[in-house]
Amino acid sequence: MRLCAIIPTYDNPTTLEEQVRRVREHITEIVVVDDGSAPPARAIAAALAAAKQCELVIREHNGGKGAAVKTGLAWARDHGFDYALQIDADLQHDSHDIPKLIAAITADPTLVLAQPVFDASAPKGRLRARKITEFMAIVETLGTRVGDPLCGFRVYPVAQALGVKARGDAMDFDPEIAVRLAWAGVAIVHVPTPVVYTGGVSHYRGLTDTLLIAKAHVWLCTEGVLRLITKPFRWLWRRARG
Repeated sequence: MRLCAIIPTYDNPTTLEEQVRRVREHITEIVVVDDGSAPPARAIAAALAAAKQCELVIREHNGGKGAAVKTGLAWARDHGFDYALQIDADLQHDSHDIPKLIAAITADPTLVLAQPVFDASAPKGRLRARKITEFMAIVETLGTRVGDPLCGFRVYPVAQALGVKARGDAMDFDPEIAVRLAWAGVAIVHVPTPVVYTGGVSHYRGLTDTLLIAKAHVWLCTEGVLRLITKPFRWLWRRARG
């Protein structure tokens, strides 16, 4: 199994270097995807790449976290990696738990999702939104325990993650791709890990990203119903072909 790390970043000049250093303690193959950062943050990413601390893929215009992760997944596929660990650049996630996430890959393919354990720094509104999204993911997968599908600390099977063709380009990407991978039959494993909200820069846009996530759930619920209705016909079609 070949595994790399994807660090999507948008204007994280104070935390990116430290995050790369932390990840390199566990994974040496790292790609930083700069999603249209301003010159100060872009310069730090470029310096890390020049020092061979990571590879760097630059997106000239900000497209959103999901767009950056999809770019990183495409890079991982093109460079022959089977799995890719996603971790945000803002130091919210405990990099010491990276080995736990990797060790949780017990079947192929497996999606490993960090199950966040929040401290007092977590905004109460964000916690309520996470509970709603967790419930919606259970509905959309007809009972599959997806866990917290908003946490940006996870390990993807690269081919399957690209194969489900998630539409979301912003914060809606994380829950959408988790549900689509569940639909694709990928095993899902959860690893508890602490998450803190202090010290880094969050680019979560309260109203915009909340609406995008809500829209994603509407689409996923609709698709889920259609999948349920058409399941017998798809089974008959497969039998007829062969």
